[in-house]
Amino acid sequence: MSLTEWKSVSRRHVLGGLAALPALSALPALFAASGARADEAAPLPSWNDRPAKQAILAFLRAATDPASTDFVPAEDRIAAFDQDGTLWVEHPIYTQVVYCLDRVPGLVKANPHLAKVEPFRTALTGDLERIGKLSLRDLETIAAATLTGMDVETFAAEAKAWIEAAHDHRWKRFYTDLVYQPMQEVLGLFRANGFKTFIVTGGGQDFVRVYSQRVYGIPPEQVVGSALGTQFGYDKAGRPILTKEPKLLLNDDHAGKPEGIHLEIGRRPHAAFGNSTGDREMLEYVKSGGGARLMMLVLHDDAKREYAYGPARGLPDTRVGSFPAALDDQAKRDGWVVVSMKDDWKRIFAFGG
Repeated sequence: MSLTEWKSVSRRHVLGGLAALPALSALPALFAASGARADEAAPLPSWNDRPAKQAILAFLRAATDPASTDFVPAEDRIAAFDQDGTLWVEHPIYTQVVYCLDRVPGLVKANPHLAKVEPFRTALTGDLERIGKLSLRDLETIAAATLTGMDVETFAAEAKAWIEAAHDHRWKRFYTDLVYQPMQEVLGLFRANGFKTFIVTGGGQDFVRVYSQRVYGIPPEQVVGSALGTQFGYDKAGRPILTKEPKLLLNDDHAGKPEGIHLEIGRRPHAAFGNSTGDREMLEYVKSGGGARLMMLVLHDDAKREYAYGPARGLPDTRVGSFPAALDDQAKRDGWVVVSMKDDWKRIFAFGG
């Protein structure tokens, strides 16, 4: 599927449909326990020594120093991280969209009449250009059919099997290999300093919870995402089950992110990381609190090692993780830190990218 075709798909609608789818002085010693090599003397080894890295370290110094006026008590140390485009690759198409499309053949096998019904007929062709032209309503129809109607355990097992086998077309690696090593180091460093790290994503909550512990070290109960309703019932053997329903409870994007944070975490984070307009309200919400605060946005400006898109700073336009000039201007005005993939990260992936 071409990137051009997917530029017309908005993050809010697609992911909403899918949901219907210790002190800083101790950091070097603590960091070895966070996933970096033990021989790395300094924290954040995949980051260049620039303002973005220094902002992270300065925040942690202030938040964990009892003598600081910005000290954050241990119970309030919460950090929120968007996933798509912030912790792993989101281009040219969201991973969960790929999952839904890959589920269509099995769905049609169980329901043969769907082979002649759109949009399933188009999805079955495997023609990426045709699939890329499906409407938002078509995508939501596919999402509803492939993400609901089964009990939650069945969904988790099927999603787990897929995520452990599926490969990205560009790098020919598992999707879970395409996590950003610099951000993995940030997650580890925050946890080493007593922070609970939460994923706050527009993607499907149940989908991300399948792999969050293994990939990010974040347990499923610390994943806040777009969520469907479930219905309690019994299976044929009389066992109590929860069945996923095509009823959207939370669209965890834009204003839905702070709303989801309140509903599922109950504390305002002191740090938030995002990459697009869908994260704006979350960063605004985090900034409005007291004590040490850190708001960061990842800018995708490295076409060689990953992708380049904005349209801020003259980068190509996109609706998949859009970072417009207005967001860039707000970051400058409100003191948010913009992370340049090209300039701030020594490497992007653990495998050397």
